Amino acid sequence: MRIAVVLFNLGGPDSPEAVRPFLTNLFSDPAIIGAPGFVRWPLARFIAWRRAPVAREIYAQIGGASPILGQTESQAAALEAALGDDHVWRAFVCMRYWHPMTEAVVRDVRAFKPDRVVLLPLYPQLSTSTSESSVKAWHEEAARQGLKAPTRAVCCYPVEDGFVAASADLLRGELAGMGDGKRRVLFSAHGLPEKIVQRGDPYPAQVERTALAIAAALGLAREDWAVCYQSRVGPLKWIGPSTEDEIRRAGREGRGLAVYPLAFVSEHSETLVELDIEYRELAEHASVPIYRRVPTVGTHPLFIAGLARLARAALAGEAAKPCNDGDVADCGAPHRRCPRFVSLPAWQGADA
Repeated sequence: MRIAVVLFNLGGPDSPEAVRPFLTNLFSDPAIIGAPGFVRWPLARFIAWRRAPVAREIYAQIGGASPILGQTESQAAALEAALGDDHVWRAFVCMRYWHPMTEAVVRDVRAFKPDRVVLLPLYPQLSTSTSESSVKAWHEEAARQGLKAPTRAVCCYPVEDGFVAASADLLRGELAGMGDGKRRVLFSAHGLPEKIVQRGDPYPAQVERTALAIAAALGLAREDWAVCYQSRVGPLKWIGPSTEDEIRRAGREGRGLAVYPLAFVSEHSETLVELDIEYRELAEHASVPIYRRVPTVGTHPLFIAGLARLARAALAGEAAKPCNDGDVADCGAPHRRCPRFVSLPAWQGADA
């Protein structure tokens, strides 16, 4: 059997010239700005024009481009190796806002002529602005191009064993080098505007579950870790507490910090610039005695093994288990049910 596994990620500009069109694509997504198209498109172009100079300066600090494509391609190669040869597995990288984008990847998958397709977001926690947007775009483009192979989408995996174990392993290594002084782990996730969460987005509830699972794996006392949110932009009120505020609190308490970006599985500007440069400088000014940034899981073998299990389970049609592994199958959002595996509509030949 020929199986295509499509790895979804955000994408990033591959040159300084790509920054503005990347931002235009980002802010044109109705999952990001929910205004009608005739308002959203000009607004997206205006925001991209305003933010492009600042964004170019950010990317200039990491060589002028995002490293996310190369890292995601490495994850795809590692996943293919982990899946083995019982079927013909092919992993495809699909970026939401920069190349390779959905239209081209659907075309490549069609050329592969798969018997089954598994959609596997590289976002452990579900959000309407990330995983759901990518799956929706795939759904629409696959219909347009006539890709009819039976397809399943992995919804999310906030407490998947391999993801949690890889995260704990990386954190354990950083904590071992911090000595015996007072310290705290900050689980830093990309933030969201409060209004998105109020509409039922399960993301913050799943972030909390991930943090709790990793803390439990490490045996951390509750006062020794906290969840916080980074990357706030614009005038809207965002969910908190902010990573900046938690860094200042650690300085006041004389605690060292190990900062783990638990919602990112690869390195990009939010980790390499925001966490490694900007927040490190903030920590120094706030008198934080030690600041360690924990790497993302990347191609950690335990994480890749977890992705392989998710792909195989999706192929097998295991659709009933709730993604929060608890008694309530709503991921913390009362009106949004969220099974771990979601079948796409019948026009795509879904075999649910």
